[in-house]
Order: sequence, then C-alpha cells, then structure tokens
Amino acid sequence: MPQHVQGVIAPGRNEPVRVETIVIPDPGPGEAVVKIQACGVCHTDLHYKQGAINDEFPFLLGHEAAGIVESVGEGVTDVTPGDFVILNWRAVCGACRACERGRPWYCFDTHNAKQRMTLLDGTELSPALGIGAFAEKTLVAAGQCTKVDPAVAPEVAGLLGCGVMAGIGAAINTGNVGRGDTVAVIGCGGVGDAAIVGSRLAGAAKIIAVDIDDRKLETARTMGATHTVNSRSTDPVEAIRELTGGFGADVVIEAVGRPETYKQAFYARDLAGTVVLVGVPTPEMQLELPLLDVFGRGGALKSSWYGDCLPSRDFPMLVDLHQQGRIDLAAFVTETIGLGDVEKAFARMHEGDVLRSVVVL
Repeated sequence: MPQHVQGVIAPGRNEPVRVETIVIPDPGPGEAVVKIQACGVCHTDLHYKQGAINDEFPFLLGHEAAGIVESVGEGVTDVTPGDFVILNWRAVCGACRACERGRPWYCFDTHNAKQRMTLLDGTELSPALGIGAFAEKTLVAAGQCTKVDPAVAPEVAGLLGCGVMAGIGAAINTGNVGRGDTVAVIGCGGVGDAAIVGSRLAGAAKIIAVDIDDRKLETARTMGATHTVNSRSTDPVEAIRELTGGFGADVVIEAVGRPETYKQAFYARDLAGTVVLVGVPTPEMQLELPLLDVFGRGGALKSSWYGDCLPSRDFPMLVDLHQQGRIDLAAFVTETIGLGDVEKAFARMHEGDVLRSVVVL
C-alpha cells in the first residue's frame, strides 16, 4: 500500500520551501523504500530551489542521507529490510562502456527509481539527484543504497552521500594526492574542508587553505590545513607560490566553481601539476585561458564528479576510518534541525558560519 509521509518540497523557482504530505509507492522491481534518519542540507539543494539545475518543479529536496531500508522490490538482492545504508546519487549500471572498461566511478547510465513519488493530488515530484531525502521516507533505486556499519551516527554517515565524499574524493581519487605533496584548496566550505581532510589522509606535507572569510580559514586549520591565505587581502597565486618555494602546489583543488577562482588554481599549480575542479559552476559561466599557457604548463586539468567515488568501495572505508579516529566526520555537522527548518538552513549558508545543517528525523 502507498504510504503518506512528510517531506520538504520546492514548489517553484526561488519560492520558499514547505513541508507537504508525500505519497510513497510500494517499491517496484529494482527499487527500495528507505526510512530516512538524517539528511544534510547541501548547496545543491539550494540550486534546485533556485531553478539552477532545471525547471522540473516541484522538487522533493534532500539527497545527502542515511537511513534504514524498509522494503525492497522484486529482484533486489544487495540490500534487505533492516539494513543501514547511505544513499548515493550515482548507482552504477554495470553495463555501460565505463563500467565494462573497469571504471564504474565514471558510469554513464546511473540508476534512479522508475516510479515517481507524488503529492496527495497526484502531482509528480522530481527528487533531488534522484533521491529526495528531506522526507520521512523516500523511494530510490536499490543500487542507490550502500550498506555501512550501523554503529556510525546517521547524521555523520549521511554526509558521505554527497559533500564530504566529493571533497575527500577530489583529493584522493581525482587529484591523486600523494605522500609529501603540496596541496592548495581554494574555497573552504564543506567540500573544500573535506578536500583538506582527504589531502591530510593521503599524506600531503603542506596543505594551503584559501578563502575570503577568516572564520572559514580558522575552521580549515582544525581540519588539517597547515597554512591559510585570505584572498580578499592577499593575491592567492603569489601566496601559494611563496609557500611552495616559488613553484606552486603539486595539486590545487578548486572548490568554489567560478572562473576567477579556477584561473587562480590554474596559475597556482607547479609545472606539470594538477588542477581539480570540484566546485559546481552555473550554466552561464565561461572560462578563458591562453591556450599556450595550457600547453606550456603541462600537467592535468580535471573535473571531479562526486569525488570520482565508487560508493560500494569508498563509503564503508570512510566510515571505518571515522570509527578508528583517523578522520573526524562529526566535525562537519554544525547543527541538527527538523524538516521545518530547511528554509532557515538555506539562509545560514549565506552567512558563512555553517559547514552542514543536518535534518534529523
């Protein structure tokens, strides 16, 4: 029988979000219903609300989540009712050209649930990143459920579903940060701080945090940054070069997603160094660089999709590292809130004093 639950929807472009009754269908073949325990408020949810992703309103927001599998549909064998899972928005297909080449983290045909959740009047909802987890329960493709140790707190585990994974993966998976490397991270929000954590975990010798907010820079130090640069008052390219013997960093991670900061990242790297773009730009943004500089500086210019993660491999590993005390995922949780507080959480993003607000159900 379909279930009625409470969830947070974005009804239209830039309209305030509101809590509505959501109809959750029984899971069909390859699908699962998950009882949500916690879901982080990610900047991507704000992009959905603003219409910056697409115009398929109304959206059921939320995607950075953890919870308990309640029921599964026909053919589902990887998860069973009662499993504690982190939801992911890139459920690999196993059959596309990327998967067949042994690179499933680049899967070009990721799965979502086939059925749609609706409002009481039958209006179909567009779940954010195919998840829609600002709700008491949600319907997803079973492949979007990644089992992890149930001993970890849900508000911590859920963060691996998006922002923290994106940042750690940008350093470890995409940037291939190695022992003794110098790393600069431009933009010290949640994703940037996670990139700092990932760089430290990989053994970077020097980690330079760059931001325009001294509060964020101070937080970056607690996450593992060895040096900080306020780019509002200091040229970050010159500062990074000065801190790296005049050469530039081996890896520069751009966690803002703007042409200006990308150019800073490009020129702040050493010859043959790597730039990783993990900040998400908006559709109208354009980048212009001298092609001779692109050629002459060598190295690699990479984009990091979801930290180039493989959820089945990376989520359990990072949970284990957290439980061993080697990374502190709880440090990313600034506050816990209810479903009715999501609009206030969006406002706090602009104030710059929050890493993650987490909805706890």
